[in-house]
Formats: sequence, C-alpha cells, structure tokens
Amino acid sequence: MPKVMQYSKGSVVYFEGDKDDRIFILQKGTMILSSIDVETGKEVAEQVREGEFFGVKSALGHFVREETVRVLTDSIAVAMTVPEFEKLFSGNKAIIMKMLQVFSGQLRTIHHKIKSILNSAEESIDDGILDVVKSFYDDENYVTTFDLCKRYLTKFPNTTHKMEIAKYMADAKRKNEIEMNRPGKKHTIEDTTEEDAAAAGENSTMKQFSLPAFSRFAKTYKPGEVLIAEFEPGDCFYLVKSGRVQLSKAMNGINKNIDILGPSEFLGEMAILENTPRSATCVAVNTVEVLEFNKANFELLIANNPAIALILLKMFCRRINEQKRRLRILVISDTTARIGDVFLMLDETQPQVMPTSSPTRRFDVTIQDISHWAGLSLDETRDEINRYVEKRRIEVMENYIIVKNINEIQRLVEQRKNIRSA
Repeated sequence: MPKVMQYSKGSVVYFEGDKDDRIFILQKGTMILSSIDVETGKEVAEQVREGEFFGVKSALGHFVREETVRVLTDSIAVAMTVPEFEKLFSGNKAIIMKMLQVFSGQLRTIHHKIKSILNSAEESIDDGILDVVKSFYDDENYVTTFDLCKRYLTKFPNTTHKMEIAKYMADAKRKNEIEMNRPGKKHTIEDTTEEDAAAAGENSTMKQFSLPAFSRFAKTYKPGEVLIAEFEPGDCFYLVKSGRVQLSKAMNGINKNIDILGPSEFLGEMAILENTPRSATCVAVNTVEVLEFNKANFELLIANNPAIALILLKMFCRRINEQKRRLRILVISDTTARIGDVFLMLDETQPQVMPTSSPTRRFDVTIQDISHWAGLSLDETRDEINRYVEKRRIEVMENYIIVKNINEIQRLVEQRKNIRSA
C-alpha cells in the first residue's frame, strides 16, 4: 500500500546517486529537486508543486537517482512502489499522456544538445532531406536510397532539390539492379533470425499484441526498406514484432548509426506525442514485421491498453538515461578521457561474461562503435585507441575489445578530466 510520509524542513527525501524504487507525489509543502547540469557543471534547481510526481524516471527505469530532493518547508508526500504506481495510475489516460509528453520533451532536448555538441549545423528541411539521400547513396545503400527518394518526392513535392533527388532515385535503382545481377551475387538478403523470432515469441509484451484485433495494424518491410525518413511529418508510430530496425541520422553529410531496435520496442513515438518532424531515419535490417498505429488511434490505444502506456513510459525513462549518459561523454574535452568514458559507459550497460571480481572486461564493439559513442572521427578514434593499445590498457580484436583493468580506466578518466578542468 502507498505510504503517507511526513518530512520536516531541512530534511532530504533522497540524494543523487541513491538506489530507490519508490515514486512520490507531493501532497503538501515545498520541495526542491537539484542536480548538476552535464554541460555547465553548475547546480540546477526545480521546485516540486503540490500534486506533482517526482522520482518517476529512475524508479521506472531502474537506475540511480539523478537528482537530490530537499525539503524547504514541512511537507507531506505519498510514496509508492512501481507495482503500486502501475496499479493505481495505469488506467488514468490524462496522467499517462502528460508524463509521456514531458518525457518526450526531455528526450528531444537532450537530442538537441547532442546535435549541437557534434557540430551538426541547423539546416533547412530541403537541404536536410537531400543530405539524408546523399548519405545513404554514398554508403552504397541503394535499396534504402531509392525508398527514401520515393518518400521524399511524395511528401515534399515542392522541394527545391526535386531534380537532384529524382536523379539519385533513378541512379540508385540502376545500381541496385546491377548489384543484384552481378555473377555470384546472392539474391537473398539477411532475413529474420531464429533469435529474433524466439525473442518475439517469448516476450510478454508481444503476447498481448497477438490477438486478432491487432492484425489490421500489421505491416511487413523488406531489408533496406524505410519505415521512417528523417524530416518527414510524423503521422504514425510502430511496435516491432520481429526483425531488427536500424536508426540513423545524417550529420554533416555522414550517416551516423544511432541504435538498433528489436522485437517489443517502439519507434516513431516522439513525433506522435509532439507533432514534430521525424528526427531520424529507420531502416529494416532484415525482414521486419511491425504494428503501425496512427495519431487517430494512439490515445484510444493507450486508454484501452494500460500496459502499452507503461511500456512507453519505461522506454522513455531508459532512453533518457542512455542519452544523458552519452551527453556526459560528449562534454569531456580531453579525447583520451572521452574514449575511456565510453568504456566506462559500456561497463555500466553491457553484461559481462568475465567473473565479477575480475577487473578485465570484454566489450562486443568495434572501433567504429567507439567512434560513434565518443563523437569523434574514425581517424581520431583510431589514434586514441592505438595509444591505449601501446600502453597495454586494451586489446583490439576484429569484433570485440578487451579492457585489461576497468578500474585503471576509471582512474585515468577522472585524472584527465580533473587536469583539464583545473
């Protein structure tokens, strides 16, 4: 049962870094949430108003508290566990939609900060869609290029780059036909794996979407086909039933891989909640089966399926935490420390096959992956990685990297960050 908690002036509900699975509602009094701004290093404070929730993201996302809550006047708050919160509020559409909109806004703010740090200049939509087309064309992803051109010419018929996009479309079609007809070239592209199918079948999230009522929302995408194109208007979102979807973003003319989503994960939900253009391109890696929901049935879907709302809330909590962690990496000016912090981030997020008592870590990543997380060019990343190798701190294999002593990396990062900030 939720508990009514009384807090006296000057007390602390919880500290930043605490592990706590409770969600709170302030009933009476005044409390302040304070945290350290990732970019400036300065404290940021926000007042909790009576009737407002706090502690939601860390509780639902199962990560440590990201703020300290101080009591300014004698206060009363209701504390509840995650199961109690789900039972009490999962059916309250107004509260759930408000939380989804707030979390969506927070995630988009973090995305803008990351984009700014990566020096991706603001550009017009016309120039943006041309850059997206060119980035996939330059990567020789001709199926995707063709599909993107087709979508853009349909949704942006008056674009000033209409002729250029049409040319890319025709050339991509021609080159794809040449590629597929090349002697010895396989005509089959990677299909849904047994692991994908098993994950979809076993996942409890997916079981509730296996009812016949959801069949009318089903769509299938072939490898290379586009589910969502960056900059296009957002009019639907997707739940992945099987297969894998690559999320990427064109930055300074280069196609940057952001994430890969699999069964039971949502994509495109931010545009639905905020009525904003798509912020990334989503492409089928293999054969992908999805359920497609539009704006018209989104709120109805949430109201009639409380479990979906909770899944979305938890997903936003996880994504916000992941993107904040990446932002903490990107604000490090020292490139050696930045690379080291990538290894620390991987240590926090990737399960280990090594004994927990061992400081040795194996990460299933490539130098290109490290480059992406660190926001550095591939050449800069290789140079830094080579320095780590020369000092026998890591070993680089074809598909994985071994860190000899993760504790040493922790000390190195803290030392170099302190030197640069002094």
